[in-house]
Amino acid sequence: MKSLHQLISQFPYAYEWLNEKEVTITGMTSDSRNVADGHLFICIKGYTVDGHDYIDQAVNQGAVAVIVEKEVVRQDIAVIRVNDSLRVMSYLANRLYNFPTNDLHMIGITGTNGKTSITYLLEAIFKQHQEKTALIGTIQLKIGEETFPIKNTTPEPSFLFQHFALMQEAEVDHCIMEVSSHALKEGRVRGIDYDIAVLTNLTQDHLDFHQTMADYRHAKERLFQQLGNRYDSERPKYAIINLDDAHSASFIDVTAQPVITYGLSEASDIYAKDIELYADHSKYTVVVRGEAITIETKLIGEFNVYNSLAAIAVAYVSNVPLAVIASSFATIKGVKGRFEAVDSNKAYSVIIDYAHTPDSLENVLETARSFAKGKVYCVIGCGGDRDKTKRPLMAEVSDRLSDYTLLTSDNPRSEDPLQIIEDMKKGMQSSAFTIEVDRRLAIEKAISKARAGDVIIIAGKGHETYQIINGTTYPFDDYQIAQTFMMKDLGEDK
Repeated sequence: MKSLHQLISQFPYAYEWLNEKEVTITGMTSDSRNVADGHLFICIKGYTVDGHDYIDQAVNQGAVAVIVEKEVVRQDIAVIRVNDSLRVMSYLANRLYNFPTNDLHMIGITGTNGKTSITYLLEAIFKQHQEKTALIGTIQLKIGEETFPIKNTTPEPSFLFQHFALMQEAEVDHCIMEVSSHALKEGRVRGIDYDIAVLTNLTQDHLDFHQTMADYRHAKERLFQQLGNRYDSERPKYAIINLDDAHSASFIDVTAQPVITYGLSEASDIYAKDIELYADHSKYTVVVRGEAITIETKLIGEFNVYNSLAAIAVAYVSNVPLAVIASSFATIKGVKGRFEAVDSNKAYSVIIDYAHTPDSLENVLETARSFAKGKVYCVIGCGGDRDKTKRPLMAEVSDRLSDYTLLTSDNPRSEDPLQIIEDMKKGMQSSAFTIEVDRRLAIEKAISKARAGDVIIIAGKGHETYQIINGTTYPFDDYQIAQTFMMKDLGEDK
Protein backbone atom coordinates (compact mmCIF):
# COMPACT_ATOMS: atom_id res chain seq x y z
CA MET A 1 0.00 0.00 0.00
CA LYS A 2 1.49 3.33 -1.06
CA SER A 3 0.32 6.87 -1.76
CA LEU A 4 0.03 7.80 -5.40
CA HIS A 5 2.72 10.43 -4.90
CA GLN A 6 5.05 7.77 -3.45
CA LEU A 7 4.47 5.57 -6.47
CA ILE A 8 5.44 8.29 -8.93
CA SER A 9 8.10 10.02 -6.81
CA GLN A 10 10.86 8.52 -8.95
CA PHE A 11 8.76 8.21 -12.06
CA PRO A 12 11.08 7.97 -15.10
CA TYR A 13 8.29 8.61 -17.62
CA ALA A 14 6.84 11.84 -18.93
CA TYR A 15 3.44 12.43 -17.35
CA GLU A 16 0.84 15.11 -16.72
CA TRP A 17 -1.47 15.50 -13.74
CA LEU A 18 -4.95 16.15 -15.12
CA ASN A 19 -6.42 16.13 -11.62
CA GLU A 20 -3.95 15.96 -8.74
CA LYS A 21 -5.20 14.31 -5.55
CA GLU A 22 -3.36 12.61 -2.70
CA VAL A 23 -4.80 9.10 -2.45
CA THR A 24 -3.64 5.76 -1.07
CA ILE A 25 -3.26 2.97 -3.61
CA THR A 26 -4.12 -0.54 -2.37
CA GLY A 27 -3.76 -2.31 -5.71
CA MET A 28 -3.94 -1.82 -9.45
CA THR A 29 -5.44 -3.43 -12.53
CA SER A 30 -6.29 -2.77 -16.16
CA ASP A 31 -9.45 -4.89 -15.94
CA SER A 32 -12.36 -2.81 -14.64
CA ARG A 33 -14.11 -5.99 -13.45
CA ASN A 34 -11.28 -6.60 -10.98
CA VAL A 35 -11.21 -3.11 -9.47
CA ALA A 36 -11.63 -2.91 -5.68
CA ASP A 37 -11.60 -0.06 -3.14
CA GLY A 38 -8.44 2.02 -3.32
CA HIS A 39 -7.32 0.69 -6.69
CA LEU A 40 -5.43 2.48 -9.41
CA PHE A 41 -7.11 1.73 -12.75
CA ILE A 42 -4.79 1.61 -15.77
CA CYS A 43 -6.51 2.43 -19.06
CA ILE A 44 -5.05 0.27 -21.82
CA LYS A 45 -6.06 0.66 -25.46
CA GLY A 46 -6.37 -2.98 -26.50
CA TYR A 47 -7.13 -4.73 -29.77
CA THR A 48 -10.86 -5.11 -29.09
CA VAL A 49 -11.63 -2.84 -26.12
CA ASP A 50 -10.36 0.50 -24.82
CA GLY A 51 -9.92 0.79 -21.07
CA HIS A 52 -10.79 4.49 -21.24
CA ASP A 53 -14.40 3.44 -21.91
CA TYR A 54 -14.56 1.69 -18.53
CA ILE A 55 -13.46 4.48 -16.20
CA ASP A 56 -16.99 4.97 -14.84
CA GLN A 57 -17.29 1.28 -14.04
CA ALA A 58 -13.88 1.31 -12.35
CA VAL A 59 -14.79 4.34 -10.23
CA ASN A 60 -18.10 2.76 -9.23
CA GLN A 61 -16.18 -0.27 -8.00
CA GLY A 62 -13.78 1.79 -5.88
CA ALA A 63 -10.97 3.12 -8.11
CA VAL A 64 -9.42 6.28 -6.60
CA ALA A 65 -7.04 7.09 -9.46
CA VAL A 66 -6.58 6.36 -13.14
CA ILE A 67 -3.66 6.29 -15.55
CA VAL A 68 -4.78 7.41 -19.03
CA GLU A 69 -3.38 8.10 -22.46
CA LYS A 70 -6.22 10.43 -23.49
CA GLU A 71 -7.57 13.72 -22.19
CA VAL A 72 -9.90 12.79 -19.32
CA VAL A 73 -11.73 15.38 -17.23
CA ARG A 74 -12.69 14.06 -13.77
CA GLN A 75 -13.03 15.88 -10.47
CA ASP A 76 -13.75 12.84 -8.29
CA ILE A 77 -10.48 10.90 -8.77
CA ALA A 78 -6.79 11.47 -9.40
CA VAL A 79 -5.94 11.39 -13.11
CA ILE A 80 -2.46 11.04 -14.63
CA ARG A 81 -1.84 11.06 -18.36
CA VAL A 82 1.10 9.18 -19.87
CA ASN A 83 2.23 8.18 -23.35
CA ASP A 84 2.31 4.40 -22.79
CA SER A 85 -0.01 3.00 -20.11
CA LEU A 86 1.17 -0.59 -20.39
CA ARG A 87 4.84 0.33 -19.97
CA VAL A 88 3.97 2.53 -17.02
CA MET A 89 1.90 -0.26 -15.42
CA SER A 90 4.93 -2.59 -15.31
CA TYR A 91 6.97 0.08 -13.53
CA LEU A 92 4.23 1.07 -11.07
CA ALA A 93 3.33 -2.56 -10.27
CA ASN A 94 6.98 -3.24 -9.49
CA ARG A 95 7.12 -0.25 -7.14
CA LEU A 96 3.74 -0.93 -5.50
CA TYR A 97 4.75 -4.49 -4.60
CA ASN A 98 8.37 -3.61 -3.72
CA PHE A 99 10.16 -5.23 -6.65
CA PRO A 100 9.32 -8.82 -5.63
CA THR A 101 11.15 -10.67 -8.43
CA ASN A 102 14.44 -9.23 -7.17
CA ASP A 103 14.14 -11.78 -4.34
CA LEU A 104 12.59 -14.70 -6.24
CA HIS A 105 14.38 -17.31 -8.33
CA MET A 106 12.59 -16.65 -11.63
CA ILE A 107 12.50 -19.27 -14.40
CA GLY A 108 10.92 -18.21 -17.72
CA ILE A 109 10.07 -20.82 -20.34
CA THR A 110 9.23 -19.87 -23.90
CA GLY A 111 8.79 -21.72 -27.19
CA THR A 112 5.98 -23.03 -29.35
CA ASN A 113 5.50 -26.40 -27.65
CA GLY A 114 6.38 -28.02 -24.34
CA LYS A 115 6.18 -25.01 -21.99
CA THR A 116 3.45 -26.37 -19.73
CA SER A 117 4.94 -29.85 -19.49
CA ILE A 118 8.32 -28.44 -18.48
CA THR A 119 6.82 -26.27 -15.72
CA TYR A 120 5.17 -29.34 -14.17
CA LEU A 121 8.31 -31.46 -14.54
CA LEU A 122 10.25 -28.76 -12.71
CA GLU A 123 7.61 -28.56 -10.01
CA ALA A 124 8.01 -32.31 -9.38
CA ILE A 125 11.82 -32.09 -9.35
CA PHE A 126 11.95 -29.14 -6.94
CA LYS A 127 9.37 -30.78 -4.66
CA GLN A 128 11.53 -33.90 -4.56
CA HIS A 129 14.35 -31.60 -3.46
CA GLN A 130 12.12 -30.23 -0.67
CA GLU A 131 11.78 -26.79 -2.25
CA LYS A 132 8.63 -24.72 -2.63
CA THR A 133 7.45 -23.72 -6.09
CA ALA A 134 5.03 -21.40 -7.81
CA LEU A 135 3.73 -21.93 -11.36
CA ILE A 136 2.30 -19.45 -13.84
CA GLY A 137 1.01 -20.82 -17.12
CA THR A 138 -1.63 -22.10 -19.47
CA ILE A 139 -3.45 -24.28 -16.95
CA GLN A 140 -3.34 -22.22 -13.76
CA LEU A 141 -1.39 -20.06 -11.36
CA LYS A 142 -0.21 -22.05 -8.37
CA ILE A 143 1.63 -21.03 -5.20
CA GLY A 144 2.63 -24.11 -3.29
CA GLU A 145 -0.60 -26.13 -3.32
CA GLU A 146 -2.91 -23.10 -3.59
CA THR A 147 -4.32 -22.39 -7.05
CA PHE A 148 -5.65 -19.19 -8.59
CA PRO A 149 -7.71 -18.70 -11.78
CA ILE A 150 -5.82 -17.33 -14.75
CA LYS A 151 -6.98 -15.96 -18.12
CA ASN A 152 -3.85 -15.78 -20.24
CA THR A 153 -0.73 -17.93 -20.32
CA THR A 154 1.14 -14.79 -19.19
CA PRO A 155 -1.18 -12.27 -17.44
CA GLU A 156 -0.92 -8.49 -17.22
CA PRO A 157 1.83 -6.87 -15.08
CA SER A 158 -0.42 -5.76 -12.20
CA PHE A 159 -1.72 -9.32 -11.74
CA LEU A 160 1.77 -10.78 -12.05
CA PHE A 161 3.48 -8.50 -9.55
CA GLN A 162 0.66 -8.82 -7.04
CA HIS A 163 1.12 -12.58 -7.12
CA PHE A 164 4.91 -12.36 -7.12
CA ALA A 165 4.50 -10.49 -3.80
CA LEU A 166 2.30 -13.33 -2.52
CA MET A 167 5.02 -15.79 -3.55
CA GLN A 168 7.53 -13.75 -1.55
CA GLU A 169 5.28 -13.89 1.51
CA ALA A 170 4.86 -17.65 1.04
CA GLU A 171 8.67 -18.06 0.90
CA VAL A 172 8.64 -19.65 -2.55
CA ASP A 173 12.03 -20.95 -3.67
CA HIS A 174 11.37 -21.06 -7.44
CA CYS A 175 8.78 -19.33 -9.62
CA ILE A 176 8.40 -21.25 -12.90
CA MET A 177 6.44 -19.43 -15.57
CA GLU A 178 5.44 -19.88 -19.17
CA VAL A 179 6.22 -16.76 -21.17
CA SER A 180 4.15 -16.31 -24.32
CA SER A 181 5.24 -14.46 -27.44
CA HIS A 182 2.21 -12.17 -27.07
CA ALA A 183 3.31 -11.18 -23.56
CA LEU A 184 6.88 -10.56 -24.70
CA LYS A 185 5.86 -8.42 -27.66
CA GLU A 186 3.28 -6.46 -25.68
CA GLY A 187 5.67 -5.87 -22.79
CA ARG A 188 3.65 -7.73 -20.14
CA VAL A 189 6.82 -9.16 -18.56
CA ARG A 190 8.84 -5.95 -18.43
CA GLY A 191 10.54 -5.50 -15.08
CA ILE A 192 10.63 -9.20 -14.19
CA ASP A 193 14.12 -10.12 -13.05
CA TYR A 194 14.57 -13.54 -14.67
CA ASP A 195 17.36 -15.85 -13.56
CA ILE A 196 16.88 -18.58 -16.15
CA ALA A 197 15.38 -18.38 -19.64
CA VAL A 198 14.49 -21.58 -21.53
CA LEU A 199 13.81 -22.12 -25.23
CA THR A 200 11.87 -25.29 -26.05
CA ASN A 201 11.48 -24.93 -29.83
CA LEU A 202 10.16 -22.58 -32.47
CA THR A 203 7.64 -23.72 -35.07
CA GLN A 204 4.72 -22.04 -36.79
CA ASP A 205 2.06 -20.57 -34.53
CA HIS A 206 0.35 -17.24 -33.82
CA LEU A 207 1.00 -15.78 -37.27
CA ASP A 208 -2.37 -14.03 -37.00
CA PHE A 209 -0.67 -11.87 -34.35
CA HIS A 210 2.97 -11.81 -35.49
CA GLN A 211 2.38 -11.93 -39.26
CA THR A 212 5.86 -13.39 -39.92
CA MET A 213 8.04 -16.10 -38.37
CA ALA A 214 10.80 -13.52 -38.01
CA ASP A 215 8.59 -11.32 -35.81
CA TYR A 216 7.52 -14.39 -33.82
CA ARG A 217 11.16 -15.32 -33.24
CA HIS A 218 12.15 -11.75 -32.31
CA ALA A 219 9.37 -11.72 -29.68
CA LYS A 220 10.67 -14.94 -28.13
CA GLU A 221 14.24 -13.61 -28.19
CA ARG A 222 13.26 -10.77 -25.87
CA LEU A 223 13.15 -13.18 -22.93
CA PHE A 224 16.83 -13.97 -23.43
CA GLN A 225 17.75 -10.32 -23.90
CA GLN A 226 15.88 -9.60 -20.67
CA LEU A 227 18.43 -11.66 -18.74
CA GLY A 228 20.63 -8.56 -19.05
CA ASN A 229 24.38 -8.02 -19.33
CA ARG A 230 25.44 -8.13 -15.68
CA TYR A 231 27.30 -11.16 -14.31
CA ASP A 232 26.62 -11.79 -10.62
CA SER A 233 28.34 -14.63 -8.80
CA GLU A 234 25.73 -14.43 -6.03
CA ARG A 235 22.86 -14.68 -8.48
CA PRO A 236 24.06 -16.30 -11.72
CA LYS A 237 21.83 -16.24 -14.77
CA TYR A 238 21.56 -18.83 -17.54
CA ALA A 239 20.07 -19.23 -21.01
CA ILE A 240 19.00 -22.83 -21.61
CA ILE A 241 18.46 -23.58 -25.28
CA ASN A 242 17.38 -26.58 -27.37
CA LEU A 243 20.38 -26.95 -29.67
CA ASP A 244 18.45 -29.23 -32.03
CA ASP A 245 15.97 -26.48 -32.86
CA ALA A 246 16.59 -24.80 -36.22
CA HIS A 247 16.52 -21.33 -34.61
CA SER A 248 18.85 -22.08 -31.69
CA ALA A 249 21.76 -20.03 -33.06
CA SER A 250 19.67 -16.86 -33.07
CA PHE A 251 18.74 -17.29 -29.41
CA ILE A 252 22.32 -18.06 -28.42
CA ASP A 253 23.42 -14.91 -30.23
CA VAL A 254 21.03 -12.50 -28.47
CA THR A 255 21.90 -13.34 -24.87
CA ALA A 256 24.93 -12.13 -22.92
CA GLN A 257 24.50 -14.79 -20.23
CA PRO A 258 26.08 -18.26 -20.07
CA VAL A 259 24.34 -20.70 -22.43
CA ILE A 260 23.54 -24.31 -21.55
CA THR A 261 22.37 -26.36 -24.54
CA TYR A 262 20.40 -29.59 -24.57
CA GLY A 263 19.52 -32.07 -27.31
CA LEU A 264 19.94 -35.59 -28.62
CA SER A 265 23.58 -35.40 -29.70
CA GLU A 266 26.93 -34.98 -27.99
CA ALA A 267 27.15 -31.49 -29.46
CA SER A 268 24.86 -30.37 -26.62
CA ASP A 269 26.03 -29.67 -23.07
CA ILE A 270 23.27 -31.94 -21.76
CA TYR A 271 22.12 -34.75 -24.02
CA ALA A 272 20.14 -37.98 -24.07
CA LYS A 273 21.38 -41.27 -25.52
CA ASP A 274 20.35 -44.93 -25.56
CA ILE A 275 16.72 -43.85 -25.85
CA GLU A 276 14.11 -46.60 -25.46
CA LEU A 277 10.52 -45.55 -26.12
CA TYR A 278 7.60 -47.82 -25.27
CA ALA A 279 3.80 -47.55 -25.22
CA ASP A 280 3.64 -46.91 -21.48
CA HIS A 281 7.10 -45.66 -20.46
CA SER A 282 10.47 -44.38 -21.62
CA LYS A 283 14.04 -45.04 -20.59
CA TYR A 284 17.19 -43.20 -21.58
CA THR A 285 20.55 -42.03 -20.35
CA VAL A 286 21.19 -38.32 -19.80
CA VAL A 287 24.77 -37.08 -19.85
CA VAL A 288 25.53 -33.90 -17.89
CA ARG A 289 29.11 -32.68 -18.06
CA GLY A 290 30.43 -36.22 -18.36
CA GLU A 291 28.22 -37.63 -15.62
CA ALA A 292 25.49 -40.04 -16.75
CA ILE A 293 22.13 -40.69 -15.10
CA THR A 294 19.37 -43.09 -16.12
CA ILE A 295 15.89 -41.65 -16.51
CA GLU A 296 12.89 -43.98 -16.32
CA THR A 297 9.54 -42.29 -16.69
CA LYS A 298 5.91 -42.88 -17.62
CA LEU A 299 6.16 -39.96 -20.03
CA ILE A 300 6.31 -41.29 -23.58
CA GLY A 301 7.46 -39.96 -26.93
CA GLU A 302 10.60 -38.24 -28.17
CA PHE A 303 9.06 -34.82 -27.54
CA ASN A 304 8.91 -35.69 -23.84
CA VAL A 305 12.60 -36.60 -23.92
CA TYR A 306 13.24 -33.01 -25.03
CA ASN A 307 10.93 -31.66 -22.33
CA SER A 308 12.74 -33.70 -19.69
CA LEU A 309 16.14 -32.48 -20.92
CA ALA A 310 15.04 -28.86 -20.56
CA ALA A 311 13.80 -29.54 -17.02
CA ILE A 312 16.99 -31.40 -16.12
CA ALA A 313 19.11 -28.49 -17.37
CA VAL A 314 17.14 -25.97 -15.28
CA ALA A 315 17.27 -28.16 -12.17
CA TYR A 316 20.98 -28.81 -12.62
CA VAL A 317 21.94 -25.13 -12.76
CA SER A 318 19.56 -24.59 -9.81
CA ASN A 319 21.78 -26.90 -7.73
CA VAL A 320 19.51 -29.94 -7.59
CA PRO A 321 21.63 -33.14 -7.40
CA LEU A 322 21.36 -35.46 -10.40
CA ALA A 323 20.26 -38.34 -8.15
CA VAL A 324 17.29 -36.28 -6.96
CA ILE A 325 16.45 -35.32 -10.54
CA ALA A 326 16.46 -38.97 -11.65
CA SER A 327 14.34 -40.14 -8.72
CA SER A 328 11.72 -37.44 -9.35
CA PHE A 329 11.02 -38.72 -12.86
CA ALA A 330 9.93 -42.07 -11.45
CA THR A 331 7.08 -40.31 -9.62
CA ILE A 332 5.82 -38.16 -12.50
CA LYS A 333 2.57 -39.42 -14.00
CA GLY A 334 2.07 -36.72 -16.60
CA VAL A 335 0.38 -33.37 -17.16
CA LYS A 336 -3.34 -32.90 -17.69
CA GLY A 337 -4.19 -32.66 -21.37
CA ARG A 338 -0.65 -33.49 -22.51
CA PHE A 339 -0.66 -36.95 -24.09
CA GLU A 340 -3.13 -37.96 -21.39
CA ALA A 341 -4.62 -41.44 -21.77
CA VAL A 342 -8.33 -41.67 -20.93
CA ASP A 343 -8.75 -44.14 -18.09
CA SER A 344 -10.77 -47.18 -19.20
CA ASN A 345 -10.63 -50.97 -19.52
CA LYS A 346 -10.92 -50.93 -23.31
CA ALA A 347 -8.50 -52.75 -25.61
CA TYR A 348 -7.96 -49.53 -27.57
CA SER A 349 -6.43 -46.25 -26.38
CA VAL A 350 -7.90 -42.75 -26.38
CA ILE A 351 -5.41 -39.95 -25.80
CA ILE A 352 -6.12 -36.27 -25.13
CA ASP A 353 -3.50 -33.76 -26.20
CA TYR A 354 -3.26 -29.98 -26.42
CA ALA A 355 -1.48 -30.22 -29.80
CA HIS A 356 -2.64 -27.17 -31.75
CA THR A 357 0.33 -26.54 -34.03
CA PRO A 358 1.51 -28.64 -36.99
CA ASP A 359 4.74 -29.55 -35.20
CA SER A 360 3.09 -30.60 -31.94
CA LEU A 361 0.44 -32.64 -33.78
CA GLU A 362 3.18 -34.36 -35.77
CA ASN A 363 5.01 -35.25 -32.55
CA VAL A 364 1.86 -36.67 -30.99
CA LEU A 365 0.81 -38.72 -34.02
CA GLU A 366 4.32 -40.08 -34.59
CA THR A 367 4.38 -41.19 -30.96
CA ALA A 368 0.96 -42.83 -31.33
CA ARG A 369 2.12 -44.65 -34.46
CA SER A 370 5.17 -45.99 -32.62
CA PHE A 371 3.05 -48.13 -30.29
CA ALA A 372 -0.31 -48.55 -32.08
CA LYS A 373 -0.95 -52.18 -32.98
CA GLY A 374 -3.95 -51.19 -35.08
CA LYS A 375 -5.15 -47.97 -36.69
CA VAL A 376 -4.59 -44.38 -35.58
CA TYR A 377 -7.58 -42.01 -35.65
CA CYS A 378 -7.28 -38.25 -35.17
CA VAL A 379 -10.01 -35.84 -34.09
CA ILE A 380 -8.78 -32.34 -34.90
CA GLY A 381 -10.06 -28.79 -35.33
CA CYS A 382 -8.52 -25.32 -35.42
CA GLY A 383 -9.34 -22.24 -33.37
CA GLY A 384 -11.32 -19.38 -34.83
CA ASP A 385 -9.93 -15.82 -34.92
CA ARG A 386 -6.43 -17.29 -34.92
CA ASP A 387 -3.68 -18.09 -37.43
CA LYS A 388 -5.52 -19.28 -40.56
CA THR A 389 -2.37 -20.33 -42.40
CA LYS A 390 -1.81 -23.33 -40.14
CA ARG A 391 -5.27 -24.83 -40.75
CA PRO A 392 -4.43 -26.81 -43.92
CA LEU A 393 -1.05 -27.69 -42.37
CA MET A 394 -2.76 -29.27 -39.36
CA ALA A 395 -5.02 -31.30 -41.62
CA GLU A 396 -2.08 -32.38 -43.79
CA VAL A 397 -0.23 -33.71 -40.73
CA SER A 398 -3.27 -35.69 -39.62
CA ASP A 399 -3.88 -37.03 -43.12
CA ARG A 400 -0.25 -38.13 -43.42
CA LEU A 401 0.22 -39.70 -40.01
CA SER A 402 -3.19 -41.08 -39.07
CA ASP A 403 -5.29 -43.69 -40.79
CA TYR A 404 -8.46 -41.65 -40.50
CA THR A 405 -9.19 -38.03 -39.64
CA LEU A 406 -12.30 -36.44 -38.19
CA LEU A 407 -12.31 -32.72 -38.97
CA THR A 408 -14.32 -30.86 -36.35
CA SER A 409 -14.61 -27.68 -34.30
CA ASP A 410 -12.10 -26.49 -31.74
CA ASN A 411 -12.99 -23.04 -30.37
CA PRO A 412 -14.56 -21.37 -33.43
CA ARG A 413 -15.06 -18.15 -31.43
CA SER A 414 -16.64 -15.60 -33.80
CA GLU A 415 -15.92 -17.54 -37.00
CA ASP A 416 -18.17 -19.94 -38.89
CA PRO A 417 -16.94 -23.41 -37.84
CA LEU A 418 -17.72 -24.81 -41.29
CA GLN A 419 -15.47 -22.22 -42.91
CA ILE A 420 -12.64 -23.18 -40.54
CA ILE A 421 -13.10 -26.81 -41.53
CA GLU A 422 -13.13 -25.85 -45.22
CA ASP A 423 -9.78 -24.12 -44.67
CA MET A 424 -8.44 -27.28 -43.04
CA LYS A 425 -9.85 -29.51 -45.76
CA LYS A 426 -7.46 -27.93 -48.28
CA GLY A 427 -4.65 -29.84 -46.58
CA MET A 428 -6.27 -33.25 -47.02
CA GLN A 429 -4.78 -35.34 -49.82
CA SER A 430 -6.71 -38.56 -49.17
CA SER A 431 -10.42 -39.30 -48.79
CA ALA A 432 -9.91 -40.94 -45.39
CA PHE A 433 -11.73 -38.30 -43.40
CA THR A 434 -15.13 -37.25 -42.12
CA ILE A 435 -16.43 -33.76 -41.41
CA GLU A 436 -18.39 -33.47 -38.17
CA VAL A 437 -18.84 -29.91 -36.93
CA ASP A 438 -20.17 -31.00 -33.53
CA ARG A 439 -17.03 -31.87 -31.56
CA ARG A 440 -18.89 -34.17 -29.17
CA LEU A 441 -20.26 -36.20 -32.08
CA ALA A 442 -16.83 -36.26 -33.73
CA ILE A 443 -15.31 -37.75 -30.57
CA GLU A 444 -18.09 -40.32 -30.31
CA LYS A 445 -17.77 -41.27 -33.98
CA ALA A 446 -14.02 -41.80 -33.61
CA ILE A 447 -14.45 -43.97 -30.53
CA SER A 448 -17.20 -46.01 -32.16
CA LYS A 449 -14.78 -46.90 -34.97
CA ALA A 450 -12.06 -48.15 -32.62
CA ARG A 451 -11.07 -51.80 -32.35
CA ALA A 452 -8.47 -53.57 -30.23
CA GLY A 453 -5.01 -52.09 -30.68
CA ASP A 454 -6.26 -48.83 -32.20
CA VAL A 455 -5.25 -45.40 -30.89
CA ILE A 456 -7.51 -42.34 -31.01
CA ILE A 457 -5.89 -38.91 -30.66
CA ILE A 458 -8.25 -36.10 -29.64
CA ALA A 459 -6.14 -33.03 -30.30
CA GLY A 460 -6.25 -29.28 -29.86
CA LYS A 461 -7.96 -28.57 -26.55
CA GLY A 462 -6.14 -30.70 -24.01
CA HIS A 463 -6.82 -29.44 -20.48
CA GLU A 464 -9.49 -26.93 -21.56
CA THR A 465 -12.94 -27.45 -20.09
CA TYR A 466 -14.87 -25.12 -22.37
CA GLN A 467 -15.71 -24.41 -25.99
CA ILE A 468 -16.21 -20.90 -27.40
CA ILE A 469 -18.88 -20.77 -30.13
CA ASN A 470 -20.13 -17.48 -31.59
CA GLY A 471 -18.69 -15.58 -28.64
CA THR A 472 -20.40 -17.75 -25.99
CA THR A 473 -18.46 -20.08 -23.69
CA TYR A 474 -19.95 -23.53 -23.08
CA PRO A 475 -18.72 -26.31 -20.76
CA PHE A 476 -16.76 -28.87 -22.80
CA ASP A 477 -14.15 -31.36 -21.63
CA ASP A 478 -12.61 -33.73 -24.21
CA TYR A 479 -11.51 -36.18 -21.51
CA GLN A 480 -14.88 -36.29 -19.78
CA ILE A 481 -16.82 -36.67 -23.02
CA ALA A 482 -14.55 -39.44 -24.28
CA GLN A 483 -14.60 -41.35 -21.00
CA THR A 484 -18.39 -41.09 -20.67
CA PHE A 485 -18.89 -42.48 -24.17
CA MET A 486 -16.32 -45.24 -23.60
CA MET A 487 -18.18 -46.37 -20.50
CA LYS A 488 -21.37 -46.94 -22.48
CA ASP A 489 -22.22 -50.42 -23.68
CA LEU A 490 -21.27 -50.24 -27.35
CA GLY A 491 -22.38 -53.75 -28.07
CA GLU A 492 -19.09 -55.31 -29.14
CA ASP A 493 -16.39 -55.83 -26.51
CA LYS A 494 -13.50 -53.97 -28.05
